[in-house]
Amino acid sequence: MKKINYSVTFACYNEVEYTKKCINSMIDNGDDLSRLVVVDNSSSDDTRKYLQTVEIRKVILNKTNLGCGVAWNQGAMELQSEWTIIMNNDIVVSNGWIEGLINSAIENNIRVISPALMEGDFNYNFESTTLNAKEKMNGYVRFGDIHAVCLAVHNSVWNEVGYFRASPSLLGYEDTIFFNDLKNKGIKTGITSSSWLYHFGSVTQSYMKKERGLKDKDDLAARNNHRFLHQSWLNRKLVKIKKNWLTKKMKSHEIDKYGMTIYGVRNNGKFFWN
Repeated sequence: MKKINYSVTFACYNEVEYTKKCINSMIDNGDDLSRLVVVDNSSSDDTRKYLQTVEIRKVILNKTNLGCGVAWNQGAMELQSEWTIIMNNDIVVSNGWIEGLINSAIENNIRVISPALMEGDFNYNFESTTLNAKEKMNGYVRFGDIHAVCLAVHNSVWNEVGYFRASPSLLGYEDTIFFNDLKNKGIKTGITSSSWLYHFGSVTQSYMKKERGLKDKDDLAARNNHRFLHQSWLNRKLVKIKKNWLTKKMKSHEIDKYGMTIYGVRNNGKFFWN
């Protein structure tokens, strides 16, 4: 296997237990922590104290919460690599996730790629489950799709599209803008079954909603953020309808061929595939 030139970065804001789970899973997997940059957005819990105990490439400490877009940019630019993996801190990685992710991108000429995901109850053997999923789906890629839980970005994309919108007021809308820019530039994307993560589920977003007295179902991002997409209401509606139709079509294909999809939710001892 060709040696991969990569870096990994994530932003965190409180909820230190999830950051511990994430880094510990990387350690258990044998990942090279000298390639990891963590950006802390002014946590008030024990996050900063914990980060001092782990040997990673770099810990960037922001004096205020600058938002995920700023933090992702800081992490990406701190260790500039051919491939930058940007991810949440509320995840658990599986064996070979980095190699599977980036090698799948190279094999399929994809410049921004995400791993397959599992969510829901975490009461099963994750390693054996993901190994079985990789074997069953045999390198399948859902082309044209992507998610912000984790994505590997080729360095050519920064020059062509730019980095994430650096505005703390966006409150999590940075990924939507970035994905829209990728589409407008015709950048090839995909989600690969060659790499799997477990995702606890938008932990930081939920924490920030509680800070602001919002309910989990409420939107954290401002309603007028859609103006950055430069789309009319009708165009946004049509884009959403088309995306939902394509996702449903790809899901049906995956179920028919593999008996599963690239996104599973565990509930009451069973997986539900979406």
